[in-house]
Amino acid sequence: MTEPLLSDQSLILRAWREADATEIVECIDGDIEITKWLDQVPQPYTLEDARAYIGGLLGEQAFAITDAGSGGVLGSIGFGALNDGVGEIGYWIRAEARGSGVATRALVLVSRWALRRGDVARVQLRAEVGNVPSRRVAEKAGFQLEGVLRSAHWSPRLERRVDWAMYSLLPGEIA
Repeated sequence: MTEPLLSDQSLILRAWREADATEIVECIDGDIEITKWLDQVPQPYTLEDARAYIGGLLGEQAFAITDAGSGGVLGSIGFGALNDGVGEIGYWIRAEARGSGVATRALVLVSRWALRRGDVARVQLRAEVGNVPSRRVAEKAGFQLEGVLRSAHWSPRLERRVDWAMYSLLPGEIA
């Protein structure tokens, strides 16, 4: 996919680069919150995992969330087209940047980009019900809670099924 550059006054969202691999490992390896809420992210997280992530997931546009001043990696946000005009967004933020509004600003940027592409009528995201910070990000970005998908996912790390809160944003709702 062609990678668009998205930015606001303090963030730049860009394609991942091979040179980012070490910084991705620093962000993710051993992070308790990422381990708890994102069970598809391997732990321990290795340089090999980071290189595979940079290589990309088929059909997903992944952006490095970077600080506009320093260029440092603050997290990641990805968009994937599902079907029938529906896209889904997922994100993670490094521990030092959490609570600063980075995730919300990045989510707004990617949501606007996705909904203005012309082929997306709905953007959605899922967060485990107990992941209150991630749910707050969705709500601050203007996403509407549609409901809870009960027992929607088996978490191998937790060794139990978990519930997901489903959020969506439609074109007329973008800020």
